[in-house]
Amino acid sequence: MQRILVVDDDRATREMIRLQLRAAGYAVDLAGDGAAALARVRRRRFALVLLDVWMPGMDGLELLARLRAEPSQPKVVVMTADDAPDTLLRAIREHAYRYLTKPVDPKPLLDLVRRVLAAVPDARPIEVVSAKPDWVELLVPCQREAAERIQDFLARLDTDLPEEVRSRVGFAFRELLMNAIEWGGLLDPAKTVRISYLRARRMLLYRIADPGQGFRFEGLAHSAISNPPDRPLDHFAVREEMGLRPGGFGLLTARQMVDELIFNEAQNEVVLVKYLD
Repeated sequence: MQRILVVDDDRATREMIRLQLRAAGYAVDLAGDGAAALARVRRRRFALVLLDVWMPGMDGLELLARLRAEPSQPKVVVMTADDAPDTLLRAIREHAYRYLTKPVDPKPLLDLVRRVLAAVPDARPIEVVSAKPDWVELLVPCQREAAERIQDFLARLDTDLPEEVRSRVGFAFRELLMNAIEWGGLLDPAKTVRISYLRARRMLLYRIADPGQGFRFEGLAHSAISNPPDRPLDHFAVREEMGLRPGGFGLLTARQMVDELIFNEAQNEVVLVKYLD
């Protein structure tokens, strides 16, 4: 039975989460502050810590930093109603595994817990190069699950934008990032993709640089962009043979979702631009 530690200074929240997790078959321990949680982690092994940010004494982000020094490092999901970029970026820097918005909804909570516990352990951590709200730069291992986590984190930096803008940019970014990880990085977790997120008053920009040698569009047999006009689905068979995820209309659709999509000469780096006026 996988054991989970719930850390929150609000007793009602702790008990609600414990009831939900126990009903789903998990063993659950509770802690009301960071110091108590650290003591429990040092006494027994936990597969996952659900961690509130703002608590008296040692807060959640300080505990998150201390957990990195422990011999047994559980995955940590940060829970908070604080969507300030500084809070989110500090959680990324301290290697939070995922981020959950409070108040906690039981169904998304259980779905997330199942996904986190089922995920393959990181071959290498996500490296934070810059964590300013207007300039985030990360080195992400070439694993699909790492890409999904980073997409979730970065999407939360744009909560002030209209939902349609966030959705379109999020789709384009996800497709470009997954292509970089699958095609440029060949799903090799020893390799990394460099991601830059820049936010200006009138512009949102992502830059994605993969470790591959680049490509030519005419050589992308796995992409819809290379299909003959009379055979629009040829790439699906190629993707299945290569072990790539289903889909493949990504580059074609991503171009339509943002204002500019600019590739370097080798085409192993791409810049996504969305104007905000």
